[in-house]
Amino acid sequence: MDSRRESSETLRNKCAACYRQYNRMEHLVEHMKVSFHSAHEPRCGVCAKHCRSLESLREHLIGPLPKVECARVFAARGCSICLNLFDSAAAVRYHRASTCQFTRAAPMPRGSYGGRAVAMACKMVGGGSDGSLDICARVCLIGEDENVIFQTYVKPTTTVTNYRYEMTGIRPEYLRDAMPLKIVQRRIQDILCNGEPLWKIRPRSSGRARILVGHGLEHELERLGLEYPAFMIRDTAKYPPLMKTSKLSNSLKYDIHTGIQDPYEDCVAAMRLYIRMRSQAHPRDYASGSGETQNNYPAWRQRELERMSPEELLALSGSDYYCWCLDF
Repeated sequence: MDSRRESSETLRNKCAACYRQYNRMEHLVEHMKVSFHSAHEPRCGVCAKHCRSLESLREHLIGPLPKVECARVFAARGCSICLNLFDSAAAVRYHRASTCQFTRAAPMPRGSYGGRAVAMACKMVGGGSDGSLDICARVCLIGEDENVIFQTYVKPTTTVTNYRYEMTGIRPEYLRDAMPLKIVQRRIQDILCNGEPLWKIRPRSSGRARILVGHGLEHELERLGLEYPAFMIRDTAKYPPLMKTSKLSNSLKYDIHTGIQDPYEDCVAAMRLYIRMRSQAHPRDYASGSGETQNNYPAWRQRELERMSPEELLALSGSDYYCWCLDF
């Protein structure tokens, strides 16, 4: 009898998101205070477990040591690209051929052109005595419809010592009569600001300025000599659901690099990831932002919290990052 009561108590102290079990309810409450489990964490379509990132969900479903039952169901009815689960194998085939947002652009709203977001990618050649200094030599910007808005080679402002042809495909003659950097800066700034003065851009305003999407944008903006408000930047290298489980690496799992890297393909990959993240349904009154204030677990509520069910505790939890679905 005591054994059954202890087992039942441990089950009650099981996190409703990640399924970790605790011996005491107070330990579960402490876990919820620091875990920041959110409604936007990637979830297994089979067992509904929350995962910290898309990569950890991929490992849960099709990794080297997946959960057996989840892997079995997913193998029959899951999309290995976006990791969603469907009703049948036929539905999966239709999805991958026509609607998977990692394999095609999302449909644009009627009457819109390009959308409010712009994806940018650059290709760097090498400067300095050992060719390790990054110099922007090519840049591409696309809209949400994946059409090119601006694309050009950039005339280097210093001597190029390594064209990195195997990765960039750039030859010296491509840069000889390329567009000067100052003109490139002005063109990109005009596209991003879209007629709105840079100093007037405000967070979540209804202005005309565009959201900048990309991968590793901080470095690319630095190499271009450009500044843009951080609250208008959506970097797939820094968005928690897209980062590796350890959060120590910023490389995309959905790698499209094979041989020579085309900046247009980099833009498309980043834009599709952004649209997928932005398209999530955002629960009403759901806390999202940064910092401990987003988790509603103050010390004065400790007794009340310990009487709650795991599901009720999860309902109080919010992410510690800004959810991109709020851009919609």
